[in-house]
Amino acid sequence: MNKSILKKVFLGVLIVGGFIVYYMMENLNSNQLPDAFVFGNGRLEMTEVDIATKYPGRVKEVLVQEGDMVSKGQLMAKLDTKELEAKLKQTKAMVEQAVQQKEYAKAIVAQRKSELLLAKKNLERSKSLYINKNISLVQLQQDETKLISSNAALEAAKAQVVSADASIEAAKAQVETIKVNIEESNLFAPIEGRVLYKLVEPGEIVGSGTKLYTLLDLSDTYMTIFLPTADAGRVAINTQARIVVDAMPNMPIPAFVSFVSPEAQFTPKEIETEKERAKLMFRIKVKVDFKMFNGGFKNAKSGLPGISYVRLDDSTPWPNYLQVKKNNKIVP
Repeated sequence: MNKSILKKVFLGVLIVGGFIVYYMMENLNSNQLPDAFVFGNGRLEMTEVDIATKYPGRVKEVLVQEGDMVSKGQLMAKLDTKELEAKLKQTKAMVEQAVQQKEYAKAIVAQRKSELLLAKKNLERSKSLYINKNISLVQLQQDETKLISSNAALEAAKAQVVSADASIEAAKAQVETIKVNIEESNLFAPIEGRVLYKLVEPGEIVGSGTKLYTLLDLSDTYMTIFLPTADAGRVAINTQARIVVDAMPNMPIPAFVSFVSPEAQFTPKEIETEKERAKLMFRIKVKVDFKMFNGGFKNAKSGLPGISYVRLDDSTPWPNYLQVKKNNKIVP
């Protein structure tokens, strides 16, 4: 190969290298953050919601699996309710029995009233006869005692009616309790989210408070970052932010600061370098703003690493690579 060819090759390499360096510098400058922004590394986190049993029993059906999306109010699992249904029939029979006892007590009250009325008439007649000395004092006193006894018997009969009413109400309360127990043997999703863990299988015996599922609340997705004192002191609640996860580098997620720790602490070792860990840092919670989010977030997963950018000055526009569009308009 002659010298002229070598010179041409060398010149070509220099030109290509120059273009590469220029492109890298331009790209670096375009992604360089202004002073009005701070950022920190972290991982996406989502609030976990446990679905647990209130009462012990046998798992009858498991209706959703790990990774499934569930809507609020969706039926997730059923416990066997045969025993509860038998108790419900028994308790309903107790209600009917108490009603019949009340009817019997009311009949006794009517009988006691009739006896009391008769005792009053007999006493009035005995008084007239005693005045005319047609009966003895003993007979008069016996009729007076019968009146007192009849009045007491009436009050006792009325008390039995009240007692029967109480028995009816108690039995009805038991019926309602068992109905609630049967209803709560069906476990429903309290939120819309994704099933993270399924911890039981059909046929298993579970105790009270046994956890059956763990759900991820996608509506409460956030990233925890740590900022040094100088930056954290300028961050306020509801400050606008952007989250960029490594898996979706071209899709900045609108967010806002939902929490700023009131106390400084050392940064966890998995977040920053050893030099950075030597500094006191403040924990910042950056939460996804679903009111602004215009994309499908159901594919997001807890644990994805990324970066949270916080804007300290609302008058400063977001850089191009952090801009978010909603309805084809750039969100300020």
